[in-house]
Amino acid sequence: MKPKIKTNDKATLAFQPLAARMRPRTLQEFVGQTHLLGLQKPLRKAIEQGVLHSMILWGPPGTGKTTLARLLAENAHARFEKLSAIFSGVKDIRAVVDEAKRAREESQQATILFVDEVHRFNKAQQDAFLPYVEDGTLILIGATTENPSFELNNALLSRARVYVLKRFSEDELLQLMANALQDKERGLGNIALEFPRELQKILVHAADGDARSVLNLLEIIADLAEQHGENFLVTEGLLSEVLQESLRRFDKGGEAFYDQISALHKSVRGSSPDAALYWFARMIDSGCDPLYIARRAVRMASEDIGNADPRALELALNACAVYERLGSPEGELAIAQAIIYLACAPKSNAVYVAYNEVMADIKANGSFDVPIHLRNAPTKLMKQLGYGKQYRYAHDEPDAYAAGENYFPEDMKPRHYYRPTPRGLEIKIKEKLAYLQSLDKKTS
Repeated sequence: MKPKIKTNDKATLAFQPLAARMRPRTLQEFVGQTHLLGLQKPLRKAIEQGVLHSMILWGPPGTGKTTLARLLAENAHARFEKLSAIFSGVKDIRAVVDEAKRAREESQQATILFVDEVHRFNKAQQDAFLPYVEDGTLILIGATTENPSFELNNALLSRARVYVLKRFSEDELLQLMANALQDKERGLGNIALEFPRELQKILVHAADGDARSVLNLLEIIADLAEQHGENFLVTEGLLSEVLQESLRRFDKGGEAFYDQISALHKSVRGSSPDAALYWFARMIDSGCDPLYIARRAVRMASEDIGNADPRALELALNACAVYERLGSPEGELAIAQAIIYLACAPKSNAVYVAYNEVMADIKANGSFDVPIHLRNAPTKLMKQLGYGKQYRYAHDEPDAYAAGENYFPEDMKPRHYYRPTPRGLEIKIKEKLAYLQSLDKKTS
């Protein structure tokens, strides 16, 4: 059994980062996640009662996933083993299992296996846990920043409860900073550091809900304070240097990315130019490729506006071209212009709905032959077989419309897929189609 590291060991603390030193030792010291750790909340009851069950802790970085796992092990007097899915494999899992079996046989002690970034394990590695989770050899606590529904096997999910952790609020991060600044044993209470409240808020905002980032940044500032002696004042200029690179979270392949592009798309669809511009700026500020957003705007123009305002598609395409020609930051303004236009344009998903309906019909009904009268006849044989015979050339008909003509396969009943909305240009399109349909009825 591994010896526990005492957090009050001064020699050990001296070499630990501030975020590790200030890791909560009890539930009372834990700040935030009140939806899980408030009185009578499920995870708090599990920790207080030492009730062990496998779980997945899902949340952004720096929200306390590792700390909660350690608190659960401490309160349940269980062994705590930790693996990183980035650096570990099936061999490492088997070694942990062997140790867990030995501990259970020799001392009746349970083992909690904490797997950081559990979503990075492949199917074979995830399956390796299952027998030992089922027979109680291991209590698995997996930490992930990704949606477990997409990243974890159903078999593993069915054996674990999922707890969703939220990023810390501004007040909660300010409280964490206050605790670190006041704590003389583990924190920075022995440093004469003057940190104005308004500047603390700037640091908290930059950390974007990540407790670890707040404490790491605070430690950088504290190191500077120790170098300059007593009564060190944090200034706006110093803080700007510490925050020279944006710390706002933006995982280009992760949950935050898809959440934000979803919010942008829904804001455009909901005709909210201000919210659409906000999400666009959030993504740009956090490092998203502007051209990706521009391409998504092209999709929005067809899916949510369509023929209600065909200019939307043109403007979205132009925004792509402008960005490709000018790059940043000039090209981003053209994308912003397109997004605002899309949000303000009349909305119609009639093209989107029609396309999906016809694709569903084709998949359900298979392939019908093209009617003879609609086929081209470039050869003598084709003409002899009747290709193109009785085809009515629309331009030779009144109103350039062959009333009553059927363009669907002969074995398929004509369908109306495209149903224009009473918005924008589709008002006129709807009127035109209604008029043509009235001509068809006169010929039937």
